[in-house]
Amino acid sequence: MKKLFILSLLTLWLISCESDGDSANGQDSPSTDGQGGSLATFTLKGDYLYVVDQFDLNVFSLSTAQEPVFVNKVNIGFDIETLFGYKDYLYIGSRTGMFIYGLNDPEFPQKLSRVEHFTACDPVVANDTHAYVTLHSDTFCGNDINVLEIYDVNDVTQPVLISSRNLIFPRGLGLYGNYLIVCDDEIKIFDVSNPSESKLVNAIDRKAFDVIINGDLLIAIGETGLFQYQLSTSLEGITYTTLSSISI
Repeated sequence: MKKLFILSLLTLWLISCESDGDSANGQDSPSTDGQGGSLATFTLKGDYLYVVDQFDLNVFSLSTAQEPVFVNKVNIGFDIETLFGYKDYLYIGSRTGMFIYGLNDPEFPQKLSRVEHFTACDPVVANDTHAYVTLHSDTFCGNDINVLEIYDVNDVTQPVLISSRNLIFPRGLGLYGNYLIVCDDEIKIFDVSNPSESKLVNAIDRKAFDVIINGDLLIAIGETGLFQYQLSTSLEGITYTTLSSISI
């Protein structure tokens, strides 16, 4: 409970941070959007806050920031777990699949597609062309499956699975340019410049259950604390520098 509380506070803090839309590494998203981890259950898009519970997507208007107004509830299904916002889309992870909703009308999100997978816990992140999903299982999630799945979402109405690789026990994940950072038995960094053939290129010897990437800053949240790293890339690949840590 304590670590989840810290994760929530950290996500709220990053919501107030301004993303650099021109950054080569950061995701290209408006500065008014929130940025949280892949295990988050809420996201901020413009003047709206979207929150998932076990069954529904809840929409709140923040046009008057001091007085949020509940405006809509959209039933998704059951066993909903995570919510990730990217541009005009919401990627929703559940124990049985991934949902993509469009925000052409921000008060009435529209279901665009769904892909099914084995029963497993399912965080998801995405960019313009691909969605990245980790599936892991424990006593609450079902089957004994631990994989990274990559979907082509150039057509968001028809996601196509293009890659699947076995991992140890993957959980949260985040994108840094052409690199995918995954919390596994260590923090693994994959080159996904060719998403159909991801390559493990570096790793941080730290166990974490989620990551938040803001510009060149990597924040990892684990059972024992919160850790910050500076990321950088060169012709030789990707490197990191430890900045600070806070023990829980």
